[in-house]
Amino acid sequence: MPDHNAQLRQRLAYEAARILADQGDHDFARARRKAAQRLGCRNQRHWPDNLEIEQALQQYQQLFRRHSQGPALRRLREAALEAMDNLAGFRPRLAGPVLQGTADAHSPIEIHLFCDTPEEVAMALLDSRIPWEDADKKVRFSNGEQTLQPVFRLNAGANKIELVWFSLKGLQLAPLSPLDHKPEPRANAARLRELLAEET
Repeated sequence: MPDHNAQLRQRLAYEAARILADQGDHDFARARRKAAQRLGCRNQRHWPDNLEIEQALQQYQQLFRRHSQGPALRRLREAALEAMDNLAGFRPRLAGPVLQGTADAHSPIEIHLFCDTPEEVAMALLDSRIPWEDADKKVRFSNGEQTLQPVFRLNAGANKIELVWFSLKGLQLAPLSPLDHKPEPRANAARLRELLAEET
């Protein structure tokens, strides 16, 4: 029975990964529910966690999307680097699927910015005549704090960029990743250049 449960959990993870890859979506909870529904598994104890689904997604992309996902990821990372260079005054950090390597052509580029107030970001975008849409992102921190962070959503060519504002203390206190509830990995422009160099 334990082996059967482990196999079911793995099947659910791969089915959720396939749903994520096919739909260009990174809503792990929705993909998990759809996978469970398709495989007829109502017992949530057998459902995979976000980290298991992300690992399955990486394997799926390597097997079936290597020739399309790899170039798309590189284009997103190059676009992220250009945006980070343009926003260097806000000490930008890349986060999310583009950094983790699971992004596809439809994934937004998530960049964290740091300054005293979100109005400083808004003024910089206005000065550069860059239109944006306002949004919020719920984040949690290791100290138990939970906040809604202002987000500036904009387009750069075919790429969608989400600029998430944090106060300066956010440089030392990363939000928790929804995947494993540990501090979210982030990369500065120098690290992103290293990743791009490693790819070539």
